[in-house]
Amino acid sequence: MTNIKYTAKRFLLYVICLFGVAFTAGTAAYAQNDSTATTTPEPKPKPRPVKNTFQSSWLIDDQSVIVPFKGTFEADIQHRFGPVTNGIKDLYGLYASANMRIGFDYAPINNLYLGFGATRNGGNMLLDGSAKYALLRQTPGKYPVSVTYYGNIAYATKADPDHVLYTYQTQRLSFFNEIIVARKLNDKISVQGAFSVSHQNSVPGYYAQKDTTSFVYKEEKFDMFGASFSARYKLTDVTCILVEYDQPLTRFSTNNPHPNVAFGFEFNTSGHTFQLFAGNYSLLNPQQNSLSNSNNPFGFKQTDGTKVKGGQFLIGFNITRLWNF
Repeated sequence: MTNIKYTAKRFLLYVICLFGVAFTAGTAAYAQNDSTATTTPEPKPKPRPVKNTFQSSWLIDDQSVIVPFKGTFEADIQHRFGPVTNGIKDLYGLYASANMRIGFDYAPINNLYLGFGATRNGGNMLLDGSAKYALLRQTPGKYPVSVTYYGNIAYATKADPDHVLYTYQTQRLSFFNEIIVARKLNDKISVQGAFSVSHQNSVPGYYAQKDTTSFVYKEEKFDMFGASFSARYKLTDVTCILVEYDQPLTRFSTNNPHPNVAFGFEFNTSGHTFQLFAGNYSLLNPQQNSLSNSNNPFGFKQTDGTKVKGGQFLIGFNITRLWNF
């Protein structure tokens, strides 16, 4: 009898232990499922802007959409030889009169680039200041393109003791405003288009003799609207092909500026960019090129039947060096 009671007690104890284990496991499983159900899902990572739409802030003669990061300091050397039309006489412009610009830029805050430079054009010095601001950066799922504003103001130091060109100092000023829109299509191809407005405070012109007693003043205009298109194709990680086209949209009564067609190569290192190219622009200032480009890429006939020779290209190069502080 005693053994039966002892066996019954042991059996009851086993049952209680089994129920306890089952209850504990069930509670833990429920708690785990409940915790999983109420946990907030991890937020998706924010989309990041596309990098390296272009390697340099310059695209031959035009500004690219790129605005470097805060603390970037840039030094530029730009050189334009003479037109190739004289052939071997001046070694295709390499020994002709050349134009040169030295410039410096700095990014005091993100998205803003400030610069100044000095240009020698035909023995005359041109001083300029510029500002560049990134309005939008191409971001997957958010912004399909990058948009940047670029502005330039230049002061002509050309001597004019008789005040033929400049009656007031403010007439020496010229201005350039541009909106640039670009998109990196893939790792190899980037394209951009831009619309610009150039303004000159003094309109150059000349007197043409109509008869022995009177003169007619032929003039340009104060403003020039223009458009441009540029593209880059990466051959390797450090070598690219560049193309550029600039088209003046405003018609002058005389001395209409010519469009610019340029093509060349770009070579990159971690801190340097070197561009070697051929194009029609030679004045190294955006508003001066837009308002006064005299190099004609295309031949054409004038209204009087006179042929104007085209192919007035020149060789040029840009060297850019970046530092980060």
